[in-house]
Amino acid sequence: MKTLIKTIVLPALVLIGTATQVSAQTKRSNAKQKTVVTTTKRTTTVVNKANNRRVSSTKVIYKKPTRKVVSVRSIPNKTIVKHKGQNYYYANNKFYTQSRGRYIVIAPKVGFRIKTLPANHKRVRFNTHNYYISQGIFYIQINNAYEVVDPEIGTVVYELPEDYEKVTIDGQTYYEYANVLYEKVQVDGTRAYEVVGIIDME
Repeated sequence: MKTLIKTIVLPALVLIGTATQVSAQTKRSNAKQKTVVTTTKRTTTVVNKANNRRVSSTKVIYKKPTRKVVSVRSIPNKTIVKHKGQNYYYANNKFYTQSRGRYIVIAPKVGFRIKTLPANHKRVRFNTHNYYISQGIFYIQINNAYEVVDPEIGTVVYELPEDYEKVTIDGQTYYEYANVLYEKVQVDGTRAYEVVGIIDME
């Protein structure tokens, strides 16, 4: 009887124990593989978002087909801003270009410089940059001047200028001002707008 137990029952118990251990290891192994796949998907999405920060203007669809153009006959106390060999004008915290005897309000181009920040500016720190924002325009300090720049992706602001526009890109709705794309977000329960891209004009 003892011989029968040793030759049949003990090997059977060893086989069952081994099979259970292998099955448990397989389940653990599968669980690890699933976690890796999920992480990889998240990483890929973030990388794609970062790489696609510049969006072709041909992909942007504006909700309104035309934009209202604001112009005035004269600008008192204007400052001339030279940019790439062309004259622009700065007064009342706004930039203008001249056309047919009138001054047309424009969003300043990247690279414009002014000596004094607009009175209503706000300071925002993101990563290593101090941005100064006024009416949707981002400035950084360079020596004794302030230069218009594109903000970094991820920069958050709490308000947009009144004349921002709603746009869609690949069916998603965004907010645009001065070629900067924003997405509405919540920060500590407060509505805010995160920079998600820059439109390349073509």
